[in-house]
Amino acid sequence: GDCLAVMPALGKVDAVVTDPPYGIGRDGKPSSTSSHGGHKGYEFLGWDQSPADIQPLLDMNLPTVVWGGNYFKTPPSRCWLVWDKGQRIDQADAEIAWTNLNMPVRVNVTNRVAIMQDGAVHPTQKPVRVILWCLLFLPEARTIFDPFTGSGTTAIACIRTGRRFIGCEIEPRYFDIAVKRIKAELSQPRLFKPEPVKVEQAEMW
Repeated sequence: GDCLAVMPALGKVDAVVTDPPYGIGRDGKPSSTSSHGGHKGYEFLGWDQSPADIQPLLDMNLPTVVWGGNYFKTPPSRCWLVWDKGQRIDQADAEIAWTNLNMPVRVNVTNRVAIMQDGAVHPTQKPVRVILWCLLFLPEARTIFDPFTGSGTTAIACIRTGRRFIGCEIEPRYFDIAVKRIKAELSQPRLFKPEPVKVEQAEMW
């Protein structure tokens, strides 16, 4: 569903970690044939034609991480998270996240091949390890909200760190992919015992 409709009924959450549409028209782009492997093609679904409205997230006054922060109107920040993709080609060398965290800028160097290891099923999908890195800076946050869930990467990172996750995704195709990934992750054996997790789809009203 639409996160703006869901947010008033959320209940208590501790932090927001999300990767909203930037408005760069990434959906519908054909696959690349460049020598470095490029990107796979995706059908046009129309969700990435303009930047999402993130002001309602900022108004929640929670610890917040917003990927693609350079595409949005955000307050000044002491801490930006920088994902250096370890690539020097015609695409961006890095992606950055705006945060309201009170700490210095942090940089993570992770080659984009990590996405392929996760299985790129969404045109702006982040590697799980990048979101796990984000969660390191939110040690007290036990329930994470992602209003633009996409393929469910933030949920996977929450499962691996024993946290609760609440997500919202408006595109049915990606919602189904996220549910499939979450169920697959929950079926994996764990070296630690997180709190019991139950996947539920909330009713819209």
